[in-house]
Amino acid sequence: MARARIQSPFGLGFRAMAPLWLGVIPFGLAYAVTAREVGLSVLETQALSALVFAGSAQVSAAGLFGAGAGGLEIVLTTLLLNVRHVLYGVSLARRTPLTRRQRPVAAYFLTDEAFGVVTAANDRRFAFLLGAELSLFVTWNLATFGGALLGAAIPDPEQIGVDLIFPLAFLALLVPLVRTRADLSVAAASGALAYLLSRELPGGLPILVTGMVGSLLGAWLTRRQPPDTSFHADDAAREVA
Repeated sequence: MARARIQSPFGLGFRAMAPLWLGVIPFGLAYAVTAREVGLSVLETQALSALVFAGSAQVSAAGLFGAGAGGLEIVLTTLLLNVRHVLYGVSLARRTPLTRRQRPVAAYFLTDEAFGVVTAANDRRFAFLLGAELSLFVTWNLATFGGALLGAAIPDPEQIGVDLIFPLAFLALLVPLVRTRADLSVAAASGALAYLLSRELPGGLPILVTGMVGSLLGAWLTRRQPPDTSFHADDAAREVA
């Protein structure tokens, strides 16, 4: 019975995110310290993690709050930083069968890391997706709470090199997905474009533009290929099992 629970789709998804906890925890702590330093209470700091649940947007919001920015400016900035999730949602909706009740839940907890892990794992079950999403949600919120309580005693993550964990983790997720020349072309072109745009455009614009251009390039390069229906076969096999 215990082994069956460990091998459940939810458990597999939850544990699949474990390698990324090493990056999530230090930055959750650092965000909380930043939020407390600009005057947010422990409750306000924690509420952002529970309701917004977006690291870069939360750090930006805390910085803008400390600079005296207005509410509209903070909302628009965080919206711009997270608009890329629209692309994530469209991709997941095409890959993972979701009911009407499951869609808002999956959308609420969706993050860059969860999207990358689920895509690399090639598991289309909602339970796996939810496990991956909640794995990060729980870890991020626990780290936020700890940072809000510990305060300035926490060192800057960049000074100890923790900021390298996320890029390396995503690179490890990307490599197994590059199987064809089209995949390699899209990955190389997107990487180059993101680098160039990051030198000229602010906030989340480089990610948004690169995501759109990369998607269009991938669609054009694979326009003559038949649609991938392998997930239907996978789902049928699981039902039989």
